Formats: sequence, C-alpha cells, structure tokens
Amino acid sequence: MEALSINLWNEEMRAKIEALQWLLAQRLLVLGNIVVIEWGTWGRSERDALRLGARALGAAVELHYLAVPAEVLWQRIEHRAMEDPPISREQIEGWFEVLQPPTAEETSLFGKRLITSHALNSGA
Repeated sequence: MEALSINLWNEEMRAKIEALQWLLAQRLLVLGNIVVIEWGTWGRSERDALRLGARALGAAVELHYLAVPAEVLWQRIEHRAMEDPPISREQIEGWFEVLQPPTAEETSLFGKRLITSHALNSGA
C-alpha cells in the first residue's frame, strides 16, 4: 500500500483493491492456478462468498485459520514495529469484537481445513 501511496486505513480504497484482486484471482482459478486469498476475511458471509465463488469456477477450496489471542497478536505487532501508522492495542481489541471465527459447521464446508492455535506458532 505504501508503494502505491495508499493509506492503509482507507477502507474505500482497500475495498476496491480487494475487488480487483478477487477478479484477478477468478481469472487465475479458471486457468487452473492456485490462489491464496489472504486479506482479512473476518466474517462468515465474506468467506462464504469467496468459497462459493471459487467452487462455481471448479476450484478446490481450503480454509486455513490461525487462532491467535488478541494479546499474542499485540505482542507480535509491537515486536515487529513495522506499521505506519502504528496499530494500537485498542484497535486490536475492537477488531476481535467484530471477528467471526469459523465454526465447526463452517469448516466442514471446506475440502481441507487447517485450524492452528497460537501455541503451535508462538515463535512468529
């Protein structure tokens, strides 16, 4: 985002970029390529739309979810010290209030599922 002189917090621009990325991803899926969607799919409806869209193109779909507590995420961000503008602890807490982690029912809709707790990845 910085290379494009785009503010990280500009939600309208982020939505446009994600829409463009999804269009490109669909083209790549049609050609038989593997695509990783790594932007914040925080809500079930967002994940459903991507899963159903990819499946409609004949693509296999996997879900990889890293279950990391807010405190661990805060420690990693603080240690990394790369965000500009900085991310606050209050922002993280607010994000965790709107996050909809995948349920067992939702994960059963995916071919391959990888749910990882922070204990397995605490060194990153």
